[in-house]
Amino acid sequence: MSNVLADLLAERDYLIADGATGTNMMARGLPAGRPPDLWNADGQEHVSWLHESFIEAGADIILTNTFGSNPCRLKLDKAAERTHEINFKGAQLARAAADAADRPVVVAGSVGPTGEMMEPFGTLTSEAAEAAFFEQTSALAEGGVDVIWIETIFAFDELAAAIRAGQRTGLPVASTMTFDTASRTMMGDTAESAVNFTHQFDPRLIAFGANCGSGPSMLIDTVVGLCEAADEHDVIIAKGNCGIPQMIDGEIIYSGTNEVMAEYARLARDCGARIIGGCCGTTPERLKAIVEALDGYEPKAPPSQEEIVAALGPIKVPPPGSV
Repeated sequence: MSNVLADLLAERDYLIADGATGTNMMARGLPAGRPPDLWNADGQEHVSWLHESFIEAGADIILTNTFGSNPCRLKLDKAAERTHEINFKGAQLARAAADAADRPVVVAGSVGPTGEMMEPFGTLTSEAAEAAFFEQTSALAEGGVDVIWIETIFAFDELAAAIRAGQRTGLPVASTMTFDTASRTMMGDTAESAVNFTHQFDPRLIAFGANCGSGPSMLIDTVVGLCEAADEHDVIIAKGNCGIPQMIDGEIIYSGTNEVMAEYARLARDCGARIIGGCCGTTPERLKAIVEALDGYEPKAPPSQEEIVAALGPIKVPPPGSV
């Protein structure tokens, strides 16, 4: 089985992951309240445009348009029975864009959270979660992805179910969690505990890190912790939002500029991250700024919190009383 991601990691110091899906789809006219995943079937030109645009900007890794394509999420749009179709088509669209590139591009099958709480906080069992994730990951594998990419998870029990489902496909598995509460997950877990948690899986994850969150400052603060906790086998991912979302004239605008994303990318390399990209609000233009910022860049020592704040602004702290 080809493992293009492992090959590229062996050849290069760092790789570029792509940017946002949902916010870019909204800019392309995605109707309010409609999940972008459904465009894998009836808006394929928009999905292909996004993949091709990120590849043109310099992405080495593109994520499929399947973040919300597990049956638990799709049932909210009365589309659970289309789980295989939407994931298979999403994988095929990304595969076609990658295969048309003039260089190796990794196709990562995006797997987001179920949106449900697992026992004992909710009713979703570990077995049911793994079954839901496997329904998605098996379709992604059939559609031609190179790696299963689990993202925006905030609880270890759900992450474990997703990893098990991903590993059942025989493909390598990468994952990112969201640390948006004082550089902890919503469940209160630290970057160090997250890295240690991933070490229990055999085989190990091919890469692990952080995505989304409360802006690039907190993302970098988290990546410092991830890299400090990592061992020599860990590949750390940084995939932060393009600044902070703001409502301007009825539209959600992300505050990150090309300069902000360039600084964020360099700090991520300083921390030791080897896969760097963007999350919400990151357009192909912003990703190109990341690519250009890292071209020829020699990493420095990991930044202190004071240096992070000076470069990217305050590391957001949650309101009093939160975890």
